[in-house]
Amino acid sequence: MAQNAERKYELICVVVNFGIGSKVLRAAKEHGVTGGTVLLGRGTVKSHLLELLGLTDVRKEIVLMIAESHMVEKVLPALNRQFGFAKPNHGIAFSADVVGFFGARDCLAYKSRGSTGGDEMYKAIFTVVDRGKAQAVIDAATAAGSRGATVINARGSGIHEQKVLFSMPVEPEKDIVLILAQESLVEPISAAVRKALKIDEPGMGILFILDINQTFGLL
Repeated sequence: MAQNAERKYELICVVVNFGIGSKVLRAAKEHGVTGGTVLLGRGTVKSHLLELLGLTDVRKEIVLMIAESHMVEKVLPALNRQFGFAKPNHGIAFSADVVGFFGARDCLAYKSRGSTGGDEMYKAIFTVVDRGKAQAVIDAATAAGSRGATVINARGSGIHEQKVLFSMPVEPEKDIVLILAQESLVEPISAAVRKALKIDEPGMGILFILDINQTFGLL
């Protein structure tokens, strides 16, 4: 138990275009990551031409992986070099501290060490709302300064089953909106979303924020 307590773990989240997720996962495994999960989502793009063509929603894949912190410090830069997140529309990647997880091995990580990805600090804003309300979240966040978002369609294992996240049911009729924002914009974006979606009222949704350690692909 003492050996596990000394380990620190982080969540690696990579958002890429559809079809690239499995390649990211294979590359991460080559650098020592033992496994991960690929989720389907959609991103938002701002382009007048794309709006005219009806192509403003882009299919995305979200790759979630958990690894020890010393490994994350090597894996994220390696993935950045291989997939070129600095280039427009090539994806984004970030890591966040894991305070505890069970399933692969019992462990507890320590508290967040803060951002190590550069001078600009970011946070991840997650909003869970009823299916169909994701655009309202994006509109409110954009008006408050957000530059984009990724929408994940939450699916349960069955239509009559419910998963509970922070005491709120997450079932097939839910959307999860992920927004990465500069620390200075987190409060106005969160406040705008809470007001527009009435998040503080029972059953209207949930919003939570994660500290980010490293980021790649954010301009």
